[in-house]
Amino acid sequence: MTVLHAVCVFCGSSTPPDDRYRDAARHLGATLATRGIDLVYGGGRVGLMGELANAALGAGGRVTGVIPTGLFSREVGHTGLTELREVGTMHERKQLMYDLADGFIALPGGLGTLEELAEVSTWSQLGIHRKPLVLLDVDGFWDPLVLQLDRMVDVGVLKPANRGLVQRASSTDEAIDALASTELTYVEKWITDAER
Repeated sequence: MTVLHAVCVFCGSSTPPDDRYRDAARHLGATLATRGIDLVYGGGRVGLMGELANAALGAGGRVTGVIPTGLFSREVGHTGLTELREVGTMHERKQLMYDLADGFIALPGGLGTLEELAEVSTWSQLGIHRKPLVLLDVDGFWDPLVLQLDRMVDVGVLKPANRGLVQRASSTDEAIDALASTELTYVEKWITDAER
């Protein structure tokens, strides 16, 4: 079981025209707050990032943003957060977000979101952390990625146990509950297998 004090959410700094994406970000932010779970995210004020943070704040939640100094103006850093931490590099940003969170949820996003997903799941695969990850789906957004992960297993480049690192949920409550109920026992097994 994973105790969730804080959840890191990956999502885009753009705003898709389909209202369902904004609604999903708002609902996730508000639900985290009402369940007493702190939000950690990339620190932006615009796009899905801004919708997520504003909803969490509006519901009385604690929100920590992490943003590189060079991106503060480009991503329009959110100055109304509980805490906004400025760091020097993108790597420092990700490392701090990962350190502050007990689990990860990915809303729809672009290349940055994909990169964060790949890194955090790889770190779990390598045993660097033991924190669960869930894709929060909106209108089948994550279908192509899920198919690609399954294809990696089919051709033998991804172990089925490590495929299980990336879970999928169709609702906010399902995503949070999946994080809380995950036991990452496969990490020890993977390390043991790798050492043989």
